[in-house]
Amino acid sequence: MLRPPPKRLGRLLSRTMSHCEADPRAVGKRVLVAGLGNYGLQGTRHNVGMAVLNQLAQKLNIADQWKADRRCCADVTVTNVEEAELVLMKPRRLMNINGLSVASAAETYNLGVEDIYLVHDDLEKPLGKMAIKLGGSARGHNGVRSCISSLHSDCMVRLRVGIGRPVGEAMVDHYVLGRFASAEHEVLQRVLEQAADLLLEHILQRSSGKDRTPPGNKGDRTPH
Repeated sequence: MLRPPPKRLGRLLSRTMSHCEADPRAVGKRVLVAGLGNYGLQGTRHNVGMAVLNQLAQKLNIADQWKADRRCCADVTVTNVEEAELVLMKPRRLMNINGLSVASAAETYNLGVEDIYLVHDDLEKPLGKMAIKLGGSARGHNGVRSCISSLHSDCMVRLRVGIGRPVGEAMVDHYVLGRFASAEHEVLQRVLEQAADLLLEHILQRSSGKDRTPPGNKGDRTPH
């Protein structure tokens, strides 16, 4: 006999969008922004999503306000910017189960999938390229796959930050878990700054009802 889903999961599923479409309304004023990564492995390519969140928190002058939230097993900080309330979070879990923290945060802060942004690394884009994407498959990214599985939807907005692919026969796992080379750091800082700017711009446009991001990419950006 099949058991009904728990009430907590049922409430989240009731807010899940069945199709990823350009939403004609503005998202709710509260927005969850999750930087995906392996907690405790700062500085690695796979953690560039968390690095963007750190940059955004610095831009918003809340870099010293991160607090551990046991309800969603994540570091969280909350601030208001114009019409939006931003809940920034960095899961305190490994990448392949980041979705558990994101789903718990959605429940804790009463958010639907359309109010969630995922910020993560992308092997298919070189370092210096980034793009906003609405919906679609995980494309091999374990953190995104975990979020899709835990939220029962792929309709989150994503900021994909390029890290490039390894050269030659280097293993992808070793590459993404490795640190950026010293020659990449100058570009990396510009990437983090522009990613934070792009993310904030998109959130504010969406919260005011001005953005109509269709499914798929919203173009690549390159740091100047």
